Amino acid sequence: MYARTEGAMLSVSQWLREYWEAIIDRFLEEMRIGDIGEEIGNAIMQIQIYFQVGDVKVLITDAIIVMWITLIPACLFWIWMASKRDRIPAGRQLVCETLVSLLTELCLSNGMTRKQAAQVVPMVGSIAIFLISNNLISLFRIAPPAKNVAFPVATAIFAIVYVVYISIRFVGVKGFWASLVYPMKPMLPFRILEYIIKPMSLALRLFGNIFGAFILMEFIYIVVPVFLPGVLLLWFDVADGLLQAVVFTYLTINYIGEILEGASETSSSGRAEPGQSIAKRENGMLETT
Repeated sequence: MYARTEGAMLSVSQWLREYWEAIIDRFLEEMRIGDIGEEIGNAIMQIQIYFQVGDVKVLITDAIIVMWITLIPACLFWIWMASKRDRIPAGRQLVCETLVSLLTELCLSNGMTRKQAAQVVPMVGSIAIFLISNNLISLFRIAPPAKNVAFPVATAIFAIVYVVYISIRFVGVKGFWASLVYPMKPMLPFRILEYIIKPMSLALRLFGNIFGAFILMEFIYIVVPVFLPGVLLLWFDVADGLLQAVVFTYLTINYIGEILEGASETSSSGRAEPGQSIAKRENGMLETT
């Protein structure tokens, strides 16, 4: 009995020794710096999968796959967050109502009415949730979709198309045209140029910050893989990802506000009031006088 117990003790002792040796070997392997350029290159490299649909080849990249992986749980999470509807908000309902109030106040501060804000908040909120969920996926050592330049470009184009669409709904075609020629008609070429520069600015800002943070974190994981990444990911993976989503959302709202302001200022100056004829303006001026 003693020999059997002693043998068991020896076996446990041997297992613990091998266990700690394996941990030390793994630690030394992680600390060993290999070819930094090759490892970062492998991290940047896109995964591409082709599907044959008839005579057409359909390309699926890792950015598309990761986007759907993040989007499905994000939608389920926010559906759960918004499912509670008590008369007195508390818990997750209070969080949702606070976020909606913040977006509403942001819309109001950019010249929208409360009714207009109620139409804009769902879309810009969806854009914010979409970007936050995709940017924060890097917390799990998964490359964020924004490191692929096609992702921020497509998101920026969608945002600008939405800005133009919702602005025309609010002020009409005449009001949108008035915003293009505000404060004078020679501004028209520059206003048109803005609608090329704005999506480029949105896309490059999102791509540059997320891609730069991704490369920096990959470098840190290679050079100092044990202690430092856990501290820096709080900024480069969490804070930076949230910040870029907030900036993108704010600028989308701000672009809508700029169009409304231009249409309103042109209308109040009497040069091109949307939806009102010159005769009606003159009659209104006479009645006021």
